[in-house]
Amino acid sequence: MSETTDREMIRVEGLCKSYGSLEVLKEVDLSVKKGEIISIIGPSGSGKSTFLRSLIHLEEASAGSILIEGEAVRRADNKSVPDAKIRQHCRKLGMVFQNFNLFPHKTALGNVMEGPVTVLKKSRADAEREARALLDKVGLAGQAMQYPCTLSGGQKQRVAIARALAMEPDIMLFDEPTSALDPELIGEVLAVIKALAEEHMTMLVVTHEMGFAREVSDQVIFMDEGRILEMAPPDKIFTSPDHPRIRTFLDKMI
Repeated sequence: MSETTDREMIRVEGLCKSYGSLEVLKEVDLSVKKGEIISIIGPSGSGKSTFLRSLIHLEEASAGSILIEGEAVRRADNKSVPDAKIRQHCRKLGMVFQNFNLFPHKTALGNVMEGPVTVLKKSRADAEREARALLDKVGLAGQAMQYPCTLSGGQKQRVAIARALAMEPDIMLFDEPTSALDPELIGEVLAVIKALAEEHMTMLVVTHEMGFAREVSDQVIFMDEGRILEMAPPDKIFTSPDHPRIRTFLDKMI
């Protein structure tokens, strides 16, 4: 469990997302405090990934508001927010995807350095020093000069985590970070995320790893059909959920 404060890092109210007539998110509300670790569970197709992608503006929500550290990146009245302001505040969020999304033509070190050099305008020397420290942090100091094609899935995902951290985010978003991995590689990635939890990094983690969600989370969200059916501490969700749909889901997962 993390050490949280009352400072609100994310506030979402009435968030909706539709693709034509298909409603993927339906009136989602959420408040995330600094240092809080929230796992998002639920069946495939329930809107979990779309929700994370909407927070970081990889998807444009259809309605509702999103505030990042008190600053609007989407307004409830649908008035536009300047693109520069959206980019500025979305940089406070780092995202790790299911399928790594590494640059295949760059080494592990090059992948981690890219954002700080091109976006944060750091010198190559500073970016390299910090990138090497981050690769060491995720247990990959010895693979700095390896290309993604030579790395295991678990190593690629750890490079992806280091790359996200290199942008100095205040909040980390993980979209099913172990779903593309062989079972024996899942633990090495979860260990890195647990270490971030111990450092009190604010995190939202979409996951199918129920043991991880139960062990690390301050709150667990259950989503189904685009809605949050329940948000509660893990002991409550996993032992006595309010909604029967959650019990049915957990009976199949645990």
